[in-house]
Amino acid sequence: MDLSQKEWSEQLANDDKAVVLDVRTDEEVADGMIPDAKQMDIYNGAQFMEDAKALDSDKHYYVYCRSGGRSAQACAILRSLGVEKTYNLLGGFSEWEGETT
Repeated sequence: MDLSQKEWSEQLANDDKAVVLDVRTDEEVADGMIPDAKQMDIYNGAQFMEDAKALDSDKHYYVYCRSGGRSAQACAILRSLGVEKTYNLLGGFSEWEGETT
């Protein structure tokens, strides 16, 4: 499900099953990331799939990239692996106004 910046951050703040996934590259992550996010570079296909298959399907995954495209793709992949609760950050990190690390 695609969520606006406001919807994504509000829902994330109130979700006790939330896990934040950053699907950007190492170079992009060096510019900062959302606190407590787990990086899973979608461009590293084999490692991404291995990590994705190991995720707990009972958790809710809040996924972002630079602009929202790769994270939408990542959400689709996760859903194909049986992870039903995935939330794509529309506009991605480039429009993020929240806290970063």
